[in-house]
Amino acid sequence: MEVTRSNAVRVVRFLVGLFLRRVEVSGIEHVPATGGGILIAWHPNGLVDPALIISCFPRQVVFGARHGLFKWPLVGRLMRALGTVPIYRASDLKDADDESRRKGNRQSLDAMAQAVCDGGFAALFPEGVSHDDPVLQELKTGAARLYYRAKQLCAVNGVPPVIVPVGLHYDNKTAFRSDALVEFHAPLELPHELLAPIPEGDDDALRARSNELMQVLEPVLQEATHATESWELNQLMSRVRSLMRAERAKRAGANLKAAGMIERTLGMSRVWKAYYARMRTEPERVQALLDRVSAYDQALRKVKIEDDDLDKPPPIESKWLPVILAAQAAVVFLVFPPILVLGLLINAGPYFLTNLISRLASKQYKDTATAKLLSGLVLFPLAWLIAALLVGLGQIQLHESFAGIPRAPWAAGITTFLIGAFGGALALVYLELVRRTWASISIRAKRQWGATIIRQLAAERSVLYEAIEEIREGLDLPGDVLADGRVETRGFTLDSDDMP
Repeated sequence: MEVTRSNAVRVVRFLVGLFLRRVEVSGIEHVPATGGGILIAWHPNGLVDPALIISCFPRQVVFGARHGLFKWPLVGRLMRALGTVPIYRASDLKDADDESRRKGNRQSLDAMAQAVCDGGFAALFPEGVSHDDPVLQELKTGAARLYYRAKQLCAVNGVPPVIVPVGLHYDNKTAFRSDALVEFHAPLELPHELLAPIPEGDDDALRARSNELMQVLEPVLQEATHATESWELNQLMSRVRSLMRAERAKRAGANLKAAGMIERTLGMSRVWKAYYARMRTEPERVQALLDRVSAYDQALRKVKIEDDDLDKPPPIESKWLPVILAAQAAVVFLVFPPILVLGLLINAGPYFLTNLISRLASKQYKDTATAKLLSGLVLFPLAWLIAALLVGLGQIQLHESFAGIPRAPWAAGITTFLIGAFGGALALVYLELVRRTWASISIRAKRQWGATIIRQLAAERSVLYEAIEEIREGLDLPGDVLADGRVETRGFTLDSDDMP
């Protein structure tokens, strides 16, 4: 049976919703309502990256993907239904001659360019490979060559394509039921010299112009992805974002909820831009401040609390607090409805097997989410079917052993299948509740019996806040800081002059 594009998109959205708990989208207003364009993004999470864009992009988009993926049993069929265009890499075609590979890529380039010229969007990951690094890999010129080919074809109707940078941000990219953000930035305003026509057939001019365009795109992608030299630096930037929000809220007397992905990413943008701006002018001062942030970060990790936990006293300060906490724990940890028990029992096997397969099958960390998604798509329904079959057969045995029990294997099997599916989902909600309850009890206990350490950390956070505010003074940073400490989106454009 042929799979239509609309049905394929529905499948992708279902899979994304299955793997991720929450997907936030920002910048939809930057996507032009008409005309064609090209999406460019970094590539940190295997097949999850294109799936995320497809599920969130408001218009039709065609991807280019290495041709080897089309050979995968289910993935290949889905990609063909989505109109994905094969890209032929030399490393994947060791037996093919260069001319054959170039011919195939020219055809692929023309197909994607024509889709753009027809008013659609094409998407590419200019790095050409998914990876686990916090910094961009060396960019290939495919995105630039696609742009100029589409511009050439679009010259007939007079509507040139646009280039829209996309930021892909993951809370924990390999974790099941984590959060993600897709951030569409404003179309780039390219320098006039990059828009001038290229003489037809002049390969040298095209190559030179493509390299120039990629030099413009690289810093834009760096800012869109908050690229850093190391994960340690990335983590310290995240800590700065968190401590600034917590300290602002404390001084405003606000009791804020946890920041969503949009606010966290915007806060990270402010820290990222301020860091690289000041590193160009005051590197020693910035490094000294970063060392203090690192010490503060390590202290928080040692006691296993977060910045905003420093300001949350126990809700009830009395001699009955231990009894109240014990009662709360008993309600959450001991009241366990039978349907959740069955859901956990049925899904425990495929859960651990999926984790094992993802570790064995993933050559790199960035492949883990893809392996989990694909293996889980097979293993979980298979476990539900096996459980349903066993229960159905067991019901027949019960009927034959006890005449008073009606024969209903189908009803028993279907019920078991549904318990496996929905009980597993309820079990996830329950386990999250368990985690939060335990964290709440732990934090309350630490505030109750580790008050001195908490006060010291709160004082250090205040000092760091003042130092960071002083060093960022005079910088035009994205977003607006609200009175309660939150950061709100303000329209801003990626500026290549502010890149490292």
